[in-house]
Amino acid sequence: MVSDPEELYELDSDVPVLEGAVLLYHFDGFIDAGSAGGSVVELLSDELDGPVVARFDVDRLVDYRSRRPMMTYSGDHWSDYHAPELVVRLLHDADGTPFLLLTGPEPDREWEAFAAAVRALVERWQVRLAVNFHGIPMGVPHTRPLGVTAHATRADLVAGYRPLFNDVQIPGSAAALLELRLGEAGHDALGFAAHVPHYLAQTTYPAAGLTLLDAIARATGLALPSDTLREAAERTDVEVDRQVSESAEVAEVVQALERQYDAFTTARPEDNLLADDGHVPTADELASQFEKFLAEQGRNDSTDT
Repeated sequence: MVSDPEELYELDSDVPVLEGAVLLYHFDGFIDAGSAGGSVVELLSDELDGPVVARFDVDRLVDYRSRRPMMTYSGDHWSDYHAPELVVRLLHDADGTPFLLLTGPEPDREWEAFAAAVRALVERWQVRLAVNFHGIPMGVPHTRPLGVTAHATRADLVAGYRPLFNDVQIPGSAAALLELRLGEAGHDALGFAAHVPHYLAQTTYPAAGLTLLDAIARATGLALPSDTLREAAERTDVEVDRQVSESAEVAEVVQALERQYDAFTTARPEDNLLADDGHVPTADELASQFEKFLAEQGRNDSTDT
């Protein structure tokens, strides 16, 4: 615990009255299959550029040796240092509604101090809702609508979302701890995890980012830009369909996932949602076959040039 949470950040500019504003947050370094959360951050940063209103002390929070910042070497000297930034920006949606975006590397240390510092900002700015978002790899096909796992400090914040898990222990994250601590302090917070096909988890899959963006917009009421991400998703899906159609092996495992997905979505809650419909490939099997196919495509492209 830090005696004064404000020691961990500095305010860069005066912030107007934000009572009832939303805080969106996403950190690099934790699971983000398909770069789903990163795609949302990039879209909002590019299309709704706004000033930095708070800057965290990354020297205290980041382990540089685990994620070495880039430096530029020019001929005979070092000319630039790309310092990491963990900042809050003030943005406005299409209707002029202000909201906050907290992004940057996930803190490597002082998680409790960091959570206390963000809570101090939430209370300073009278934030009504904090929302985090990222992608997780799942055994789902890209040919079906992507699902979302939603979690929150109050059940009514995620009403309408179907839970997929009961009790499960997973490695923690700064984003998850922040949601927990905000809830314990009486603040509303929720998170979304887009379900990304295992075989696309290591690529940038815009459809997953678009799924997150839609979920965020519904939960917050913000009018967020989506055209750029939607167009990228359409182009990517066409390319993925093309590559799958060129490999009978990959097409077979995608079809198996489709059967599993359809059985899951049509079953009653008391039924076994993972129907035994022949051999359903594991994540490792699917990823291995798809990666093999992509590697072969790369070799063929090199041969053709």
